[in-house]
Amino acid sequence: MTPPILTHPHPTPVNREAIRDNAPVASPPPLLPTDITLPPWLQDCLLNPTLGSNEDALLICRAFNFAYQLHEGQLRKSGEPYIAHPVAVAGLLRDLGGDSAMIAAGFLHDVVEDTDVTPEAIEAEFGFEVRQLVEGVTKLSSFNFSSKTERQAENFRRMFLAMAQDIRVIVVKLADRLHNMRTLEHLRPEKQQRIAQETRDIFAPLANRLGIGRLKWELEDLCFKYLEPNAYREIQGLVAERRIDREARIEKVTETIRERLAELGIGLVELQGRPKHLYGIYKKMQGQHKAFHEIYDIAAVRVITDTKDSCYRALSVVHDLFRPIPGRFKDYIGLPKPNRYQSLHTSVVGLTGRPLEIQIRTLEMHHIAEYGIAAHWKYKESGGSVAQLSSDDEKFTWLRQLLEWQNDLNDAQEYVENLKSNLFEDDVYVFTPGGDVVALARGATAVDFAYRIHTEVGNHMKGARVNGRWSVLDTPLQNGDIVEIITAKSSRPSLDWLNFVVTPSARNRIRQWYKRSHRDENILRGREMLEKEMGKSGLDALLKSDPMQAVAERCNYHTVEDLLAALGYGEMTLNLVVNRIRDAVKAQQPLEVVEPQNTISTTIDLPTVRVAPAHGEPSQYPICGVEGLLHHIAGCCHPIPGESIIGVVTRTRGISIHGQGCLNVEGVEGDRLIPVSWNPAALQGNRRPSYRVNIQVEVLDRVGIMRDILAKLSDQNINVCQAGVITHPGKPALINLGIEIGDRLQLDQSFNRIRQMSDVLSLRRVSTVEGEK
Repeated sequence: MTPPILTHPHPTPVNREAIRDNAPVASPPPLLPTDITLPPWLQDCLLNPTLGSNEDALLICRAFNFAYQLHEGQLRKSGEPYIAHPVAVAGLLRDLGGDSAMIAAGFLHDVVEDTDVTPEAIEAEFGFEVRQLVEGVTKLSSFNFSSKTERQAENFRRMFLAMAQDIRVIVVKLADRLHNMRTLEHLRPEKQQRIAQETRDIFAPLANRLGIGRLKWELEDLCFKYLEPNAYREIQGLVAERRIDREARIEKVTETIRERLAELGIGLVELQGRPKHLYGIYKKMQGQHKAFHEIYDIAAVRVITDTKDSCYRALSVVHDLFRPIPGRFKDYIGLPKPNRYQSLHTSVVGLTGRPLEIQIRTLEMHHIAEYGIAAHWKYKESGGSVAQLSSDDEKFTWLRQLLEWQNDLNDAQEYVENLKSNLFEDDVYVFTPGGDVVALARGATAVDFAYRIHTEVGNHMKGARVNGRWSVLDTPLQNGDIVEIITAKSSRPSLDWLNFVVTPSARNRIRQWYKRSHRDENILRGREMLEKEMGKSGLDALLKSDPMQAVAERCNYHTVEDLLAALGYGEMTLNLVVNRIRDAVKAQQPLEVVEPQNTISTTIDLPTVRVAPAHGEPSQYPICGVEGLLHHIAGCCHPIPGESIIGVVTRTRGISIHGQGCLNVEGVEGDRLIPVSWNPAALQGNRRPSYRVNIQVEVLDRVGIMRDILAKLSDQNINVCQAGVITHPGKPALINLGIEIGDRLQLDQSFNRIRQMSDVLSLRRVSTVEGEK
């Protein structure tokens, strides 16, 4: 295929139909555009006469030309040609050391979203690798992390899945976001706030996790500028005021260190002063409740040596020249951060008596600190997939852990909270007795440590020794602790652990154990629910029948017992199971002969009800068949619209409306039964009546569980008219609620939302015993 080459400032528009049909585009002689200023590296690439001998350069030039023509006529909010943005993004990726596919994706990252070009056309022109990157960034651009919790959680899941498939996708997105933040002044104030908040919450922490310090610092400062403009200007002014004094002080320190290192023959690559970024100063002032003049590491001296050995020798020189401040030394070379950051940090008292921070690292460590994973791009060898990285490569451990537990958490709010607390906060580093380093979330306990080692270690944990001493299990671990887990075959997890573990993996493993250990109880509960709904007659034969096995498999369970356990635990709704049993039995009936004494159809097929005819205007009575008569909803079964009902004539209370199948109706004489039905005309609109339903929720007892359940109901506009809780130490809690429901659909929706909460063990509708008189 002949590549398209830029021909003049306003080339002939791309034949979009030809692109969609994967046909080549014409390629006249090259000439630089005049409507934008291109960076020198791109100019050299476009005008290089030996372009055809360099495939990488050729790919980059073709991508620029392709994007230039497709974005022709499009303008940014600033009024400049839109192509300036892809050029800036590609330049950032080039500075990060990205390969030609990444730089090409930087040029093309908006063409699918902003033009009629398809991903298939991108692949035809530039290959599958570029298409995958462009498509991944396009998907990330559609995510809205400020929307409702469920949508936000789903967007997080998709983002991390895209990162796992090719980590370069998020790096291209970070470059895109940085240039957008640099030009944010051209947007409306409310949009500036939204984008800046999203950047601070999501993308700056991601840049930190990937170790790309230069992106992280600039993103945070730009967010600070738009989210807290007054504080930003204040810090900016204070830093500028003391710049001359600070630079003079640092110059004296650097000269002293340089002379001493030269005397001892320690290899020095670079020695420089480094100003701390504004948001970092502000965070330290807020976190430590200090004024600006009390922050001593406004700037730091960075010593870059030639070898790791020289780092430690330089450290001894620094400590010999200046008095070290106790407790302010950190060795990130021996114990690197999860994002692969390595450096020696020490704080000393400087020549003027003021504290000063000094960082010591090699040139390679410096590149990793600035560019993170981009310093080595190991994914070039593995095709970009995190799954294909070697198991001893720790720089993506945090991403692997996310992929392990994100699918186990169904509750969106819990997922988002765990994500922000475990992904975007600092880790604590502890050691196994054998000396292996384990990184855990800040605040993690010995129980979190045990489950990180292995699920069975956590499930049989008896106790823990921290630094050789027995420790209380809920004690947070500190950096450098040596943790030894004591196990016993008879030991089992405690539900109390859920009150203090902080890692999602540990919390999920405890819940899974509880589910398995109470399987028999869940099976029995599921059977009782079926008995109550369908009657005992013929149930044993039904549970052993082929239709029942078919129902289990249709519900994605291997055995009928698995289905009963799921029903008892609340993973399956009773209404769904019963309906599928009906369908399975009806499908089998024409194919087999059933003896009368063994038939189960009478327990499955509920009697039909005739709808009472309406005369004239539609009746405003919610129930057809009782117009003008005294009637009430039975308190034993509390039927609601959407469920089959039947009327029972009572001696003192008029007609009692029961759900079909209610146990209190079984012994009622036929002449007291009245066919009734819900009136759809009276159940529409905002003023439709509500009906009382009693529910019981079995939950793992923890702080805030009642609040979370009530929030789910509130989201569905459901009023709670009664609430009660029954608790026992070390056992699940029972929450009894009286709620007001409009119809069966609203009830099912609320049940589904509550069942998705990982702390909910079972959820059922309960009734009271009410004899008919």
